[in-house]
Amino acid sequence: MNRFAGRSVVVTGGAMGIGAACVRRFAAEGAAVYVADVDEAAGASIATEIASARFVHCDVSKAADWDALAGIVLREQGRVDVLVSNAYALRFGAPHELPEDDWDLVQAVTLKAAYLGMRALAPSLAAVGGAVVAVSSVHAHASYPGFAAYAAAKGGLGALVRQLAVEYAPAVRVNAVVPGPIMTRQFAGMSPESIADEAGRTLANRMGRPEEVAAAVAFLASDEAAYVTGAELPVDGGWRVRHR
Repeated sequence: MNRFAGRSVVVTGGAMGIGAACVRRFAAEGAAVYVADVDEAAGASIATEIASARFVHCDVSKAADWDALAGIVLREQGRVDVLVSNAYALRFGAPHELPEDDWDLVQAVTLKAAYLGMRALAPSLAAVGGAVVAVSSVHAHASYPGFAAYAAAKGGLGALVRQLAVEYAPAVRVNAVVPGPIMTRQFAGMSPESIADEAGRTLANRMGRPEEVAAAVAFLASDEAAYVTGAELPVDGGWRVRHR
C-alpha cells in the first residue's frame, strides 16, 4: 500500500516502541515522517535507518519546541497531513507517595502535549483535511494501584480526543487507539512469568506487538477511515472485554 505518498506525518515519541513502529509504517506507505522526541541517540538511529524519516529534537511539553517543529515541517514539506500523539511519561505511585514533579511530568508529556500539538498544527492539518491519532491506553478505562498519574493523563487524553473531534470537524478527524499490553521497553525488565501472566489477561493469550498498534494508527489516519472521528479503537487482544 502507498496510502500516504506525498503526505507528511509527525509522530511524537517516535524514537522507540509504538512510536517507532508508527514511523516505520507511515514511511513504508510513502510518507515523509518527522520523529519528534527528546532521545537524541534513538531518534538519530531511526532517521538513519529510514530514508524518509527525519529526527527533530522536540520536548512535546513545551510550546516553543512545537512551534519550531511546525516551522521545520512546513518549510520542508509545505503541509502537515497527520499528527500521531504518542509521547508519554510514566511514574508510579499513589497520590500520597507521588512527588508533585512526577505528577506534573506525566500530565505534561502525556496530556498537555496533545493540546500543544493541536495548537501548533491545527491550521496546517485543517488546510489539507488532515487526521490526528492519539495513543491512549487501557489504563484510561481500568484502575490498578500505582497508576494514578498515568491513568488520569490517558483518561484525559480520551476526553480531549472527543473534544478535538468536535472543535475541528469536519476539517480534521481526531481519533485514538487504546493499546493493551504491548511488548515494548516497559516490559523489557519483567520476568518471563510476569509477561506470561500479562499475556494471559487478554483473550488473544499473548502480548501485542508495536507493529499491530501502528497498523491501527495508520488505518485511522488514512482515507479509508474518512467517516471515523471521535472514536477510540481498542488494540488490546480483548483485554478490556475480559476486564469489564
